[in-house]
Amino acid sequence: MFDESFWVAVAFAGFIGVAIYFKLPGMITKLLDERAEKIRNDLDEAQRLREEAQALFADYQRKTRNAAKEAEDIVAHAEAEAKRHAEQASKDLADLMERRTAQAEAKIAQAEAQAVQDVRAAAVDLAVNAARRVMQDDLAADKADALVDAAISDLRGKLH
Repeated sequence: MFDESFWVAVAFAGFIGVAIYFKLPGMITKLLDERAEKIRNDLDEAQRLREEAQALFADYQRKTRNAAKEAEDIVAHAEAEAKRHAEQASKDLADLMERRTAQAEAKIAQAEAQAVQDVRAAAVDLAVNAARRVMQDDLAADKADALVDAAISDLRGKLH
């Protein structure tokens, strides 16, 4: 009379009765709802972290572009500064060479003037010595005049 199907049906009905008595479906639903809420919160957190990572990445790219632009500006400024310094150094060198050339020319002119004065002084000394010899030797006026004329002509040759 009572076969196996009957006992399976009774056991199933008993299980359902116990589950209802202990409010098992509500607990299972509550656990599933809590699990779904946790998954939803995790997904929201993951979405927020993804958006934050994208914002940080965009910020990093912007900063990288700005740093590259700054580096280019620094290099351009350094090149301009180096060019300006090179031009200034070239100008200073040209000015220095000009001053040194002027100083050298002035020294040469001074040396020429000194040489002319030395030759004139030597000629005067020669003329004075000739006159002294003439006077010492008590030469005749004709001979004295001839010696003075010879000294003067020698002087003209030495001055030119």
